[in-house]
Amino acid sequence: MSGGDSKQEPVALFGVEDGLARLTLHRPEALNSLSFRLIEEIIAILDRVDADPDIRALLVTGSGRAFCAGADLTVAGPSGDPSRPRDVGQVVEDYYNPLITRLATLRPPIVVAVNGAAVGAGVSLALQGDIVVAARSAYFLQAFTRVGLIPDAGATWLLPRLVGIARAKAMMLLADRIPAEEAAAIGLIHSAVDDDALAARAEEIARRLADGPTVAFGLVRRAVREGLGGDLAASLRIEREAQREAGFTADYAEGVQAFREKRPPRFTGR
Repeated sequence: MSGGDSKQEPVALFGVEDGLARLTLHRPEALNSLSFRLIEEIIAILDRVDADPDIRALLVTGSGRAFCAGADLTVAGPSGDPSRPRDVGQVVEDYYNPLITRLATLRPPIVVAVNGAAVGAGVSLALQGDIVVAARSAYFLQAFTRVGLIPDAGATWLLPRLVGIARAKAMMLLADRIPAEEAAAIGLIHSAVDDDALAARAEEIARRLADGPTVAFGLVRRAVREGLGGDLAASLRIEREAQREAGFTADYAEGVQAFREKRPPRFTGR
């Protein structure tokens, strides 16, 4: 399903430079809403990122004035035929769940630059970033109840863990906008910056990650994700196994050697 997108132009842009991959949602005329085709293109790009060991960090942003307006209701909305209602749960299962799972399990770290509105599933997409930086003019909105739905794309799992149950329920039930500065203050995102500083700040963070010990970064991502579902004993086991893997990397050897020689380390992501 194309969701009305032109087959001539990609709706997700991708490029790689010096180990840093960039993914840009590119449906500016539709506020980068998630058509089925856009989701498919994003997942295909994520597969390429995971398969390329030379890619050491991913920077995600949107084209135009929005980051992502959530579901494209022109293709995911009600069918218009009362005798054949659309199974929205199946749409979630077929498209949104695979997208969020793919982001959550990606090998390299993810930086997200929220350049404008993040709405509905667009919030969940943004918050899969390990470090999320937003323009001050941006906002976050769980708009699902405005149309009689519940939050999906992992929002009911992620939001309480980021901001606590009380704030998460308020976001989801009241469907109020959360300005970028408030989002940073309550721990929803890493930081808010002036609009004209967003691209440079996100690039700086992503480059720092791309130049770092990316095997260790991937292990951190996995340990945090798996640890959220268990107790202390489970996290200790996860840390032990991750530390074992990290301890055999060339980056660990380089990091220790650089410390001894009092120089900056030269990590290779191996």
